Amino acid sequence: VQLQASGGGSVQAGKSLRLSCVASGRTFNSYSVAWFRQAPGREREFVAATRWIGGKTYYSDSAKGRFTIARDDAKNTIALQMNDLKPEDTAVYYCAAQQYDLTTYKTDQEYGHWGQGTQVTVSS
Repeated sequence: VQLQASGGGSVQAGKSLRLSCVASGRTFNSYSVAWFRQAPGREREFVAATRWIGGKTYYSDSAKGRFTIARDDAKNTIALQMNDLKPEDTAVYYCAAQQYDLTTYKTDQEYGHWGQGTQVTVSS
């Protein structure tokens, strides 16, 4: 599967952004999917994930309550709705996918397919 992320931009703190990731391939509904982010000088970190079946979702502590991950298998898309953005959310955001169940869903080593990244900049 190939992934194409979009929707990043520059916003002020407290505003919202919606990231989208479009996947190619006819078996997208068999993939667990996630969003990660990487800020300058920092390691890539987990943001949110959703299991390939059953709708279970996972969030980092920083994303919980502010971000929502959602998938639309009919459209092969994964969205990340980000509300109440903070300057510390500034990063390049990546979508990722891997077939079926994963161990934790929260480490980048578990995902074999990655999008190209989209920049999110939040100013105070």
